[in-house]
Amino acid sequence: MCATCGCGPTSHHEHDHGHSHENNQKTGRNIVDVEQDILQENNLLAARNRGFFEGRNILAINLVSSPGSGKTSLLERTLTDLKTELTFAVIEGDQQTANDADRIHATGTKVTQINTGKGCHLDAHMVLHAMQGMKLQADSILFIENVGNLVCPAMFDLGEQERAVVISVTEGDDKPLKYPDMFHSSTLCIINKTDLLPYVKFDVEKAKEYAKKVNPSLEIIELSCTSGEGMQQWYQWLKSKVLTPA
Repeated sequence: MCATCGCGPTSHHEHDHGHSHENNQKTGRNIVDVEQDILQENNLLAARNRGFFEGRNILAINLVSSPGSGKTSLLERTLTDLKTELTFAVIEGDQQTANDADRIHATGTKVTQINTGKGCHLDAHMVLHAMQGMKLQADSILFIENVGNLVCPAMFDLGEQERAVVISVTEGDDKPLKYPDMFHSSTLCIINKTDLLPYVKFDVEKAKEYAKKVNPSLEIIELSCTSGEGMQQWYQWLKSKVLTPA
């Protein structure tokens, strides 16, 4: 069970997040849905984060995916290739260990690790707390690598300007249909590990069709961190989102 939002095998996350529970007449229990209050508090803090980012001209990107899609590998290559052109910082979210933060630190990038314990996602308060000790530079890019999960992170606004969902060709091409909330709330979809397409049953065109069905305005980039194919398109997208200081 998630320590933050309470989702688990018998949780209300199995249904619509906006529904309300009625009294259970058989047991006499009165079940209260507290999720609305949790999300309301989160949204207030997310607005505070967003104001900070806008005030300092920081592009905050929430990177979300299922485990093993290649988010950290994408970050490693991006930070290495663009370190002379752009200023970066990274917040790493995982349930345990600092393994990914160590990999990011090796690129020379400022990074802070958040361990969520039993939590299945980052929230706005965690990000706010992490930022307070980072001394983020103005006119920079902040990557927030969320916990590997395509369900709960979709519900929690962190204050980011962009949400990029990463899927890999080693996963099912029907991911957008199975996890529509995540794809609906994202602004960019990255299809990663395209160098493995000859060896797996993944239909890129179907995946793109499904993603567009869920979110017609979703931008899609196909790339491989290993071969470098498509990375320039990703870099161009990044640079197009960076606002030039006044």
